[in-house]
Amino acid sequence: MTRYNFKETESHWQQVWDDQKCFETTEDPDKTKYYVLEMFPYPSGRIHMGHVRNYALGDLVARYKKARGFDVLHPMGWDAFGLPAENAAIANNVHPADWTRENIAAMRDQLKPMGLSYDWSRELATCDPGYYRHEQKMFLDFLEQGLVYRKESWVNWDPVENTVLANEQVIDGCGWRSGVPVEKRQLFQWFMKITDYAEDLLQGLSTLDRWPDRVRLMQEKWIGRSEGAHIYFDIEGSDEKLEVYTTRPDTIFGASFCAIAANHPIAIHLAENNREIKAFAEECNRLGTSEAAIETAEKLGFDTGLKCKHPFDDGKTLPLYIANFVLIEYGSGAIFGCPAHDQRDLDFAQKYGLDVETVVAPKGDPDFMVIDEAYTGDGVLINSNFLNGLNKAQGISKAVARLEEKNMGKGAVNYRLRDWGVSRQRYWGCPIPIVHCEHCGTVPVPENQLPVELPKDVILNEPGNPLARHPTWKYVACPKCGKNAIRETDTFDTFFESSWYFARFCSPHSEQPFSKQAADKWLPVDQYIGGIEHAVLHLLYSRFFTRALKDCGYLDLAEPFAGLLTQGMVCHVTYQDSDGNWLFPEEVVEKHAGVFELIKSGASVVRGRSEKMSKSKKNVVDPDGIIDIYGADTARLFMLSDSPPDRDLDWSDAGIEGAWRYLNRLWRMVMEPKTPFADIDLPEPKDLSEKLRVVQRHIHRTIAYVSDDLDRFHFNKAVARIRELTNEIQSLDGADENTSWVARYGMETIILLINPMTPHIAEALWQNMGYDQMLVDTPWPEARSDMLIDNVIEVAVQVNGKRRGSVNLPRGCDKQEAERQALALKTVEVIVADKPIRKIIVVPDRIINVVI
Repeated sequence: MTRYNFKETESHWQQVWDDQKCFETTEDPDKTKYYVLEMFPYPSGRIHMGHVRNYALGDLVARYKKARGFDVLHPMGWDAFGLPAENAAIANNVHPADWTRENIAAMRDQLKPMGLSYDWSRELATCDPGYYRHEQKMFLDFLEQGLVYRKESWVNWDPVENTVLANEQVIDGCGWRSGVPVEKRQLFQWFMKITDYAEDLLQGLSTLDRWPDRVRLMQEKWIGRSEGAHIYFDIEGSDEKLEVYTTRPDTIFGASFCAIAANHPIAIHLAENNREIKAFAEECNRLGTSEAAIETAEKLGFDTGLKCKHPFDDGKTLPLYIANFVLIEYGSGAIFGCPAHDQRDLDFAQKYGLDVETVVAPKGDPDFMVIDEAYTGDGVLINSNFLNGLNKAQGISKAVARLEEKNMGKGAVNYRLRDWGVSRQRYWGCPIPIVHCEHCGTVPVPENQLPVELPKDVILNEPGNPLARHPTWKYVACPKCGKNAIRETDTFDTFFESSWYFARFCSPHSEQPFSKQAADKWLPVDQYIGGIEHAVLHLLYSRFFTRALKDCGYLDLAEPFAGLLTQGMVCHVTYQDSDGNWLFPEEVVEKHAGVFELIKSGASVVRGRSEKMSKSKKNVVDPDGIIDIYGADTARLFMLSDSPPDRDLDWSDAGIEGAWRYLNRLWRMVMEPKTPFADIDLPEPKDLSEKLRVVQRHIHRTIAYVSDDLDRFHFNKAVARIRELTNEIQSLDGADENTSWVARYGMETIILLINPMTPHIAEALWQNMGYDQMLVDTPWPEARSDMLIDNVIEVAVQVNGKRRGSVNLPRGCDKQEAERQALALKTVEVIVADKPIRKIIVVPDRIINVVI
């Protein structure tokens, strides 16, 4: 039996594709462009199964669109700056640049055997000065446009990474990489005015109809648009006013206290002469900054002794607290507490013995009273003076009108989104092109002095920012006055690089950031593929960055990604020994059903649930090992066939074995065909039997359905349909010319359809079918419309109006044949027996009713 030699086949075709530059973008003006892009990887040095799945998905799309006649752009690059390289350099005593270059080379060597259709001539790395000099220029243009500013502000400080984190990089109160609780510090930082685009970013989501709903919802919630009012509370005995933003000004008569953040200007002023307030503020600043951390922490407050005057009740004042659950970043950093209708406020009020006044009641219950659980439902206003009897919308409108009439507030729209802090206090990043001069202030580096490159001689194994400690690099002449000055020693947040790389791919060798003509042709990215974890961070920043580039004249579009596919994770069962230590899958054997042991010792092993592959739990499978044993096509096919691409995939030995067996089956069907194939290019026989016509129609329906599945990203369904057709073609039996013609046509169709999924074996099979032209240059098959019409109809058969079965009839079957087949049904024969038939009613292609 002929055995499929995947190692020989895959290396051969990869070499052929390389030699003939099959995947270099053609820039053909007569073809419609299609830009497919997977989120580029961080060069950690090893690819994992998540990479394999992501790139297999993107490669399928790229190859399919190329076969459909599109001019395809499918590039690859490296998101090469970042803390992991710096930390690895410290741990291994190597330079981050060397570590990164070696990892890029290693990962490129791992990706090449997958046979991915990348245009490697466009490869880029964000740590290359030839790349980051352009973003330095962009930054200076943003500064000139008024989209960048520097200020001292409270920031999220990661005490392990020793750097600032953006709000989006704080997950459940902890650093997104380090996992340790984040602290608050005051530092001078560079910010991008993403808030200027808040409404535009929000409205733009409605145009992204090829994005997953959950990603759009996540961005909508992060932007966090709310309508409400600013209320200006007079502070008793002071000329100062406390500005509070609220979304529920209608509940103002239920207010029993006001509260400010620990770093609110009033709190900072009070702390100057009060040790207790200062200590309390320091305690608050040690609390995590995320909403989740604040919600779960005990609600604590410090009574400042100040009183705020109620805007509508002249006889009422509200105590002013400093509270650990109020964020300076949201609204004005101050709130009024309405305990009856906010559980957090109610907990706080009960802790400190404050009033609880019910001002919203369920409709029809004017005596309603809140005791232990805040009422947050709809209702009507009570105990609220001129607002009594109004619903929420009416109450808000009337309260805002009265506030504006009394000059004590105004209606407002607020956003949860904060400006993007892009300063990072680490070495391995793009230098911010600014010089600080005692005489001239903040001075941009002139364009002819870009790029500002990182110094190579740095000391990394000491705390703090290596650039700030550098003995020479940071000292420079001021570009304006020529006097001694100091470089900005912060580097950009690495999301800065990934916010525009997709545009650089359009013309990666241009002396400009990208050719305007190339960007106009290729952008937006038609299909972007990556993980759901980037829904807020990378995707939101990229949308903002594209708008900023548009406003600075770089681009003519606002949305960078027309289509988005977020692939699920690759999961594997977990194993632990009796002491709870995690075990690698290859250390474990299933002794018999449901009983697992250590291979070496025979000790008992506990099989856990399937979870995302992770090094910490050792439930990982090495892609190199799988490709070495089964080949790239097998790995790709399993990744594509086991589950929908947006859902998690459970890795299993049975699944990968099944994919391997199927490819060997295809190989044998071509190399040792049961039915001999007809010669190439023979015309379609005119006298095919009905049986062979049914197979022919199945072939064309499969073409149509698979094409539709691939257009909709139903890749697992497409694989299932191809396998179904495989079964039918393999079942053909006969050596006559007509059967041979259908066998060839069916086998060729299977090869063409499976090519984007398993390109190596497909190319080999195509060649063995007698073709000289490579599949990579062969058009996608087209389904004949006349073959999509089913000429056989299932028609229900009734006896005296009751269904007794069905018969398959040719479409438009004559009445006499329909009657004959209906009466021949066993179920009908039994009922009719010797009874006289009064009449038979035939509704063509629908129903046959025998009346006895």
